[in-house]
Amino acid sequence: MVRAVSDARILACALADPASIVGLDADGWTALLTMARAEQLIGTLAMRLDGLPMPEGVKVILADASAAAEHGRRAALWEAEMARRALSAVDCPVILLKGTAFVAAGLSAGQGRSIGDLDILVPRASIDAVETALLAAGWEWVKPDPYDDVYYRRWMHELPPLIHRERDRMIDVHHTILPLTARITPDAAALIAGSFTLENGLRILSPNGMLIHAAAHLFADGDLAGGLRNLWDIRCLIEEFGTDGLDEEAERHGLSREVARSLRLVDALFAEGTARGADRLYIRRITARDGWGRPTRPITRLAFYVRSHWLRMPLAMLARHLWTKWRKA
Repeated sequence: MVRAVSDARILACALADPASIVGLDADGWTALLTMARAEQLIGTLAMRLDGLPMPEGVKVILADASAAAEHGRRAALWEAEMARRALSAVDCPVILLKGTAFVAAGLSAGQGRSIGDLDILVPRASIDAVETALLAAGWEWVKPDPYDDVYYRRWMHELPPLIHRERDRMIDVHHTILPLTARITPDAAALIAGSFTLENGLRILSPNGMLIHAAAHLFADGDLAGGLRNLWDIRCLIEEFGTDGLDEEAERHGLSREVARSLRLVDALFAEGTARGADRLYIRRITARDGWGRPTRPITRLAFYVRSHWLRMPLAMLARHLWTKWRKA
């Protein structure tokens, strides 16, 4: 099937139904590849389209994307191992999150996935010991700013970002999955208690825990930038593990609405379902790309950007924070 190029639904269609790329013309391939790069899904697309007929130039581009994804996978696993060694003397569970968790566990969501920072979750009671161990092992603050330091430690769900002085790789150390100022307060202790241990001693969240974290990150803590990749993660997790017990666990963490929305949007984007009501606005934001992969729909994107800040903190606190950041800038 050849889909007219109007937004990133052409990419969602290619991921869900690889045969849909048969018959794409030059403009269609340009749109598909540029959108996949912009959404950090080109490695995943390469894996999904492997073996299908396509122009030679496209084969070269996707082969390079596959090689880059494999390099990224190995780099992510090595960085996780470095963190494991650095934290081996700290008596606490260390849970891998997001892309690194997917590839470490060999999940389908990790196939071809672009992986940036190393994200880990540790108990809040252990955060000081973890910080000390990482600093001793060569990580240092990305931006050693006194205001940002206090802001992260008092209000956020993670330490200020750290980067390794030799490997130039960042690590985000979380003690829960949403900012402390957010209106929703997930039970981080329950997520940690339900995690699974890998062979090397690191841990990953349970399948439902991973789904809940992905939905929380997408709908309760951001402006939906990268939303298509996050929804693809959710789709892969559902396909691999199902949703048994998901409703009850989502309710426990106060994220029933966000998880339900993620399931509806996965159906709408990847299974030809129909988006209704407010879901159509989320689809409009998530698919806001033109035929050259450039962002479109600026008013929609701005609205979700404002929404993301409103979700993160009360209005008065947000105003003080933005005023302080503006003065410093």
